[in-house]
Order: sequence, then C-alpha cells, then structure tokens
Amino acid sequence: MSDLVRNYIGGAWVEAQSGDTFTTINPATEEVIANVARSSAADVDAAVSAAKQAYNNWRLTPAPRRGEILYRAAQIMTERKEALSQLMTQEMGKVISEARGDVQEAIDMAYFMGGEGRRMHGYTAPVELPNKFGMAIRDSVGVVGLITPWNFPIAVPSWKMLPALICGNSVIWKPSEDTPAVSAAFVQVFVDAGLPAGVLNLVLGAGDTGAALVKNPQVRVISFTGSTATGLGVYAQAAALGKKVSLEMGGKNAILVMDDANLELATQAITWSAFGTTGQRCTATSRLIVQKGIKPRLTEALIEKGRALKVGYGLQEEVQVGPLVNAKALDKVSSYAQIGAQEGARALIGGGRDTDQPRGFFFQPTLYDSVTPNMRIAQEEIFGPVLSIIEVASLEEAIEVNNNVAYGLSSSIFTENVNAAFRAIRDLTTGIVYINHGTTGAEIQFPFGGTRGTGNGMREAGQTALDSFSEWKSVYVDYSGRLQRAQIDTDAILGAN
Repeated sequence: MSDLVRNYIGGAWVEAQSGDTFTTINPATEEVIANVARSSAADVDAAVSAAKQAYNNWRLTPAPRRGEILYRAAQIMTERKEALSQLMTQEMGKVISEARGDVQEAIDMAYFMGGEGRRMHGYTAPVELPNKFGMAIRDSVGVVGLITPWNFPIAVPSWKMLPALICGNSVIWKPSEDTPAVSAAFVQVFVDAGLPAGVLNLVLGAGDTGAALVKNPQVRVISFTGSTATGLGVYAQAAALGKKVSLEMGGKNAILVMDDANLELATQAITWSAFGTTGQRCTATSRLIVQKGIKPRLTEALIEKGRALKVGYGLQEEVQVGPLVNAKALDKVSSYAQIGAQEGARALIGGGRDTDQPRGFFFQPTLYDSVTPNMRIAQEEIFGPVLSIIEVASLEEAIEVNNNVAYGLSSSIFTENVNAAFRAIRDLTTGIVYINHGTTGAEIQFPFGGTRGTGNGMREAGQTALDSFSEWKSVYVDYSGRLQRAQIDTDAILGAN
C-alpha cells in the first residue's frame, strides 16, 4: 500500500478532518493502489473557505499572468506525461497509449486556455447617444465546484479547471473515488507551476463529498460530468440554490454505415470507437446502424477485428482492451449481456466476462446482431465494450433510429455521397457529428457537449467553455459631460401617420 493520498486545501496537503480513509485498487490486478482521505462536509467547508480567501487576489491577477501559470503547468505535464499515464493505467485501467492521449489532452487544453488569458474576447457595439461608448466584458464568478468521473481522470478535469482558472475563479475539485491518486498527481502539477495557495483545492471522497460541494451556498458554479441520473440530481439541488450548472452526462452514440461506405475505413473506426477505453467513454459507439446491402461484409469484418483484439493489463504496450473500472461496472455490463439475450439479441463475439484473465474486471469485446431499435441494449447506456448492430433500409431510416434515444452526444456516418453526408449533418440531433470517422476524438478548440439527456445546453472546450465560468458585464461610458436621455419617437414605432 502506498502512502496516504491527501486532500489539498489552502495550499497544504491535509488528511480528512475525521481521519477516515478508503482504498483504491488496480482494476486489472485487484492490488491496492492507495489509501485515500475520505472527505466530509467539514473538509468541503474548509476548501470553500480557502477558495474564498484566495479568490480576490486571483481575480485581480492580470489574465495574461494567469495564462503564464497555465503554460508552466503544460510544460510540467509534458515532462511528467509518462509517469501520469502509468499511474492512470494502474488506477483506472485504460491502456497506456490511451492514457498518454488523456494527458496530452490536458496539455493541449492548458496551452489553449493559457492563450485565452490574452484573448478572452468581449465586444463593443454602437450606442444610441453621442459621446457615449458601450462594451461587454467577461467577469469572474467566484468559487466554482467541479465534479468529475474516472474514465478520463486528467482530460475531463482539464476541460473544467483550466477555463475556470483563466477566468479568475478559485476552484474546488471533487474527482471520482476510483481515481484519487492520479488526481492528486494532477493537482501537484499546478502547485509546482506556481498557482497561489487556495486557488485550487482538492477534496477526495465519494458521492456524499460531491453532495456537500453542491449544497454549499458559497459555491456559485457547479460543473458535473457523470451519469444522467446523478447529474439531474445535482441539477435540482444546485438550481434550488440559484447556482449556475454545467452538466455533461450520458450517451448512446451511433455510427451510421451506408451501402457506399469505405468498408475498411468503417471497420477500423467502429472497432476503435466501440472497444477503445473498454467502451467506457461518453462518446463510445454502442450502436451500429447499418444499411442492408453492406451489412454482411461489415459484420464479417468486425467479427474478425473483434476476435483479434488483445485484452489484458494496460501497461503492456500490445494490449488494446483493458479492464472495466471496478466490480460494480463489471456486474452492470454483465447484466446487460443477460438482458440482450432475453430480448433476442445474438452475440456474434463475446457476451460475457473474460475468464482468460486470472484477475481483474475484464469483459469480452461483444458484438450483438438481431437488435431492434427499441431493445434496452439499443436504448440504455451500458458503458462497456458492447456494440449492437441495427439493420436499416435507407439513410432516412438510419437518421430516425439514431435520433430516437434519450441521449444526443455524438454520431457518425460513413458514406461516399456528399449529399447524404450533408443531410446527416443537418438532421442528426447530436452535439457532435462526424463524417467518415468514429464517434470519438473531439479536439479542444471546438465545443464539446450534447443534447437531450446528455446535457443542459452548456458546452466544454473551445472558447464556449468560458461561458460556464464567467458572467457578462455590460459597461456604458458617457463622456458628453452632461446628462443625456434617449428620445423615442413613439409615432414612428407605432407606425402612425
């Protein structure tokens, strides 16, 4: 067992006030990774107090100077990329190549948001009176609370933390209880980059810790990524206190494959999108909506690809599919295998736990055929390496099936027909649309988020991420030297003669 992983509050690494702890384990080996401080509401209150105390000096720090700290954090992450990646793989299971990509996403976001310190554009517009000037500028909000999941334990927090910091807010971060060690290592990056004490605070724990953060009246913004059920609960609690809330929740993403698609390209993309990160991505492909003519060849190619995937411990470079994050996740995915069989779906590969692995929470890459659009496995988020094939006759039917779910994060179409591609762009009701690419792989300079049960209209990444962590302030400067009042021509407005 490693040393205790502590909270970071007010510039110091501290134990939980109660002294309570919990452990986190390696999902591939079931070995203990860390003993971790279990935070209570008292620890959250201490973090809020520290964040409030640090806020005023931080908001008054010029934004370009704030950006320079983010640049230094990016440089430190680059230097520590391999160590962070290996710790991530050990703690939550994704294969090492994907863990490196996770860290790289945060590096890219740090550079991007650091640059916003010299942009963070407002705007000017004409005003109604002479000798008067008007502009709109962004202002910080105050103390913000971040609640993040385990599947992207550095990338997703970076999408929230970095725009919050560059806008001049102080931050309290509650990561998943499955990834506390890599979360603490990520916070250490900012400590070493020179972020002032109290500007970033880490509270470790489970759902009750996150609930205390949501309920604290001094926290003005909550940004949450996780399940839809939990997210809606967070939304209701935060709304009752008048907080601004950003939600990124579930997905049931689909790839549409038309008869004219590039078969090899589609096969590669589907395999990666469905089984990469063991299907534990909000953007993972869990539905394959395929036109009848290409279905036999595509299905055969996917069976071959799926059977060739190497499952195992993600620190081994040749491994392509790691374990599920914990025993609870394994039980959930296994239950959906039973549901699929009961509904009449037919497993072409996989369909159960991977008994070839001596330890760990492994599930076989699974491909289901004979799936209809209204089956539970075609409607509900499974969050595992499970892909369902749904046959359709036309582009119009494919789009209808794609849109007929509770979620709206990411969708993709493979076609060589430019007209079909643009109809899909117009008619697919998801926040992200890909043409001839899988449903994963969002870039930090574009908005990330979804519709319907996936989110509440806010977006992460890109310049739009600033909207969650800033307020607009309209400023009017009258330099006429006298009181002016707009003259309104009522007759003209009413159209009178």
